[in-house]
Formats: sequence, structure tokens, C-alpha cells
Amino acid sequence: MSQCDPAELRQPYLGPPLRRSDMAAHPMQQFHTWFTQAHTAGLAEPNAMVLATVEPSGAPRARTVLLKGYDRSGLRFFTNYGSRKGRALEAEPRASAVFPWHAIRRQVLVAGRVERLSDAENDAYFRTRPRGSQIGAWASERQSSPIADRGELDRLYAGFAATWPEDAEVPRPGYWGGYRIVPEEVEFWQGGADRMHDRFRYLRGAGADPHDEAVWLLERLAP
Repeated sequence: MSQCDPAELRQPYLGPPLRRSDMAAHPMQQFHTWFTQAHTAGLAEPNAMVLATVEPSGAPRARTVLLKGYDRSGLRFFTNYGSRKGRALEAEPRASAVFPWHAIRRQVLVAGRVERLSDAENDAYFRTRPRGSQIGAWASERQSSPIADRGELDRLYAGFAATWPEDAEVPRPGYWGGYRIVPEEVEFWQGGADRMHDRFRYLRGAGADPHDEAVWLLERLAP
């Protein structure tokens, strides 16, 4: 069987360097700039982020989720609170997320504590979801748990779809909602020629207000 050797897969990173003068005073303002540029560049789902949590056993675990909002207070995403990641976040409310924008030789890492969103925030976002996704949230109540087969999942979906016809409002399940990653560390990585990458890290002072630009330390990291 022929095999592609991953060690032979190399991509040159060409382009101007990233300088301190290019960086905003607040990391989420810099994130907004880069996120907008990733979207404008036509990247597929630039809001896809690799979310890493800590299992109750102490083992790390990562998966891809979709960013659904951000501001100076942090990043918002939604899930089933009873899922594996939901249980992990309840036991250890800290996480990191990576945005792998390889096509534009960039990535962003955000790490910090995690907090639940309010019921009002959850309800407001749930109402914006397509009806099929709303039904899917009900059908996947046992997210991350074993099921017999795809037929079981389809039967659950059909049953909930019948419960709420097309003209009926689908309520948000109580076990479904959002989290916010409140940044304590944000790193911006830009690929450079000959692996001379540019890396800048923002660190927030302990106990400081994340909205305040003055509390963020910006430093360059070695590649």
C-alpha cells in the first residue's frame, strides 16, 4: 500500500513579517481584525475552532466546535451541557481554543476560564437557529452517549419534528446552552519564511478587567 509521507509535506510561508506596531492594544480587537480578514479571504468556516478541555480524569481532550459570537469579554459557543465537553467544563471550567487558519498562514490561540451564558443569551441565540438545528438539539439529548444505530437517532428526530409542526416555535431544551471563554492569554501566530514565524502573546493581569486595554501585556515569542 502506497503511503504519503507527512514528513515530505512542506508549505512555504511567504509574506511580510508581523510587527509589534501591527498589533492592537486589546487582544479581542486584534482577533476581530484577523477574523474579518480570514472571512474576507474566503476561508471555509473561519469560525471553526479546536476546543481543548480537561477530562475529570485529568486527560486532555480536543474537538472542533463553531464560534458563534465574540466581543471584548471573550468567545461564545453552544453545546449540550450533558455532552462530554459540557461535563468536562463543569468539572474544570478552563479551556483553550485554536483557530487554524492555515490558508492565510495564521493561527490564534485563546486560553482562559469558562463561564455559562445566561438563559436570556441562550434563548436569544436558539431562536436564530434553523428549525432543523433546533429539532436536532432535542434529538441529541444524549450527546456523547452510545446509541444503537442511526435509525434510533432518526426516530428521535422524527418524533420531535412531529411535536412541533412547521408553524410552531421550538423551545430551547434546558440542557442546551452556551459558554464563554474569558481570555487570560491570547496568542497570534503568523508563519514566516524558513520557519522564522512571528508570534505575539497578550497576557492579562491577575484579577484585572478583561475589557481594559491597560491590563494586557503584549510580548513577542520566539518561533
